Amino acid sequence: MDRDIGLTQTGDKPTLRSLAEATGFSVATISRALADDPRIAAKTRATVAQAAADAGYVPDRAARRLRTGRTQVVTLLLNTEHEFLGFSHEFLAGMTEALRGTGYSVNVVPDQVGEDRLAPVRNILRNQLADGILFTRTEAFDPRVRLLMEANFPFVSHGRTEFTTPHPYVDFDNEAFARTAVERLVAKGRTRLSMILPEDRFTFTQHLRYGFLSAVREAGVDYEIMEGVTLDSSSEDIVRATRESRLSATPPDGYVCVGEVTALVTLSALYDSGAVLGRDADIFAKRASPIFDNIRPRIDSVFEDLRMTGHKMSEMLLHRMAGNPPDGLTHLLMPEFEQSGHPATQG
Repeated sequence: MDRDIGLTQTGDKPTLRSLAEATGFSVATISRALADDPRIAAKTRATVAQAAADAGYVPDRAARRLRTGRTQVVTLLLNTEHEFLGFSHEFLAGMTEALRGTGYSVNVVPDQVGEDRLAPVRNILRNQLADGILFTRTEAFDPRVRLLMEANFPFVSHGRTEFTTPHPYVDFDNEAFARTAVERLVAKGRTRLSMILPEDRFTFTQHLRYGFLSAVREAGVDYEIMEGVTLDSSSEDIVRATRESRLSATPPDGYVCVGEVTALVTLSALYDSGAVLGRDADIFAKRASPIFDNIRPRIDSVFEDLRMTGHKMSEMLLHRMAGNPPDGLTHLLMPEFEQSGHPATQG
């Protein structure tokens, strides 16, 4: 539509009705087009979006909330310190894909592991700031899960818990990852394997530990779980601990790295100690970006699809916000083994 919209000339706040009058579309079509509803023709959506932009239209969330009792907001409690490069970008990209056309927007709230993790949840519940919550770095007996289940408030966690009451989650099979890592390193002739774990409170720590220990015992190889550091320790502390381990009488010759950051730090410590990757030691890592494609010799890895994770979690949250029960709203992502940077078989 080529004619000038001119809504801002009146000085009145643009509304769905004024956009409808200016474009010739119905109010319902305007509303769906602004929500990027795929059922509305792409050309119509583009016309309406341009008209809204020209008019300076901003959705009146307060009015919508009074009318429907919903905020049309999903809150992501995001831990900004992560073992993956680009975690936030990939995770949010997956969320955006799943929520497109639903009318929901995403509000990101920082989640600091060392602080009161219940505070932002209480604030959301008390002030009705969202219709649903997604969060990461789930603990075995996560207080956020307990509170949200008691409040019967829609949520999906990234990671499982030890609660007997079912709740929606999307998780990665970290036990299978650890087993695969040990098997691949042993197949390369490595006889003393090392691993740095997350803090004990996280559920995926238990899965990693069990998979690693059961695999090294089955293989009959020596091992160490690095003491004094965790996955959330500073790079400097991890480098220091790795260097000290390299100076021992029996330094590890195989490293299981739970994320890209730990793998790169371990690679740096190996280089500084004079060890050569592929000759003196090998690294097996979990990755979520193409970073290892540019490292020589290549590092064997498994891929965790964070975009798929964000997409699946958002889909499940939509089901919960629609009133569907939590039973069955779970998804476990399996590791895909990649040898020398190229996808191979599923581990």
